Amino acid sequence: MTAQPTERSNETGTHETVAVVVVTYNRSELLTRMLDGLAAQTHRPDAVIVVDNASTDDTAAVLAARAEVGDLPLQVITSPDNLGGAGGFHRGALESFDGGFDRTWLIDDDVVPAPDCLAVLMAADEDTLMVVREDLTGALCEKAAIRFDLTNPLAIRPKTASVDSVHASRAEMPERVAVENVAFEGFMYRRVVAETIGLPDPSFFIFYDDVDYAVRARAAGFTIWALRDAVLVRQLDFNQQHDLAGWKGYYMYRNLFVVHLRHGTNPLVRLKPWLITAAVVALSPLRGGRAEAGNVIRAMRDARGMRAVPAESRPRR
Repeated sequence: MTAQPTERSNETGTHETVAVVVVTYNRSELLTRMLDGLAAQTHRPDAVIVVDNASTDDTAAVLAARAEVGDLPLQVITSPDNLGGAGGFHRGALESFDGGFDRTWLIDDDVVPAPDCLAVLMAADEDTLMVVREDLTGALCEKAAIRFDLTNPLAIRPKTASVDSVHASRAEMPERVAVENVAFEGFMYRRVVAETIGLPDPSFFIFYDDVDYAVRARAAGFTIWALRDAVLVRQLDFNQQHDLAGWKGYYMYRNLFVVHLRHGTNPLVRLKPWLITAAVVALSPLRGGRAEAGNVIRAMRDARGMRAVPAESRPRR
């Protein structure tokens, strides 16, 4: 059953509804903790849309039991196939848009919001917002980029500064910090954003779908504010150093290349994917081997066909 939007006030005096979109796959224990966190929010969400990416564990039973409890306005979308995080967030964001909600809050299944996290976000009269994440010890671990450089061809890694590299702790942060990319672990946007730039791109499958969406939003004139007091706790350590010779390595290379080809501001930046490909192949006898070389070659080939945002993710006007 689809939850219906209901009006509620925030500190700006406006009446806005919010749908939380959660994507999950075979992590029922983490999902339970996250849903407990949503149920404890001082600002009750109007809908909690959970996209189950064809889980094979007991996720379906966990969600059914949660629906019986009735402590959340739960709506479950069970995909027959694993759409990846990107496909799942696209599907949930579409459901939120079609449901008429004013705001959409995208959350992964391995985080837990502080009880006032949603209230802090809803009180901010901004179109695009990001939480500030910490780990289980309370240490700041917000990786959202303060600078994501798609203008300098010599910047091999576009992220040249992040919230946690600039600020040693949450206490040292200002109340809000402008960021240039986000993670779909607590990113919130208003309906006008989807109307203007569309929805997250499902073709990324995993990795960089959130970066692409943030770059698209900023290009359209939206400023993304990370709110110091919107606390989200990560249940797992960051592990972005994936095996570049494995299946995830293909997506990391391909999607990084797509971001450069789509959003690079000059020809030299858009040339970087070819240069990275050449370097990886040339160095493959020394590092990475044939598997990584094969990944990067396939990634470059496929990224060329993804330079345009697909029709399903374009503005929703």
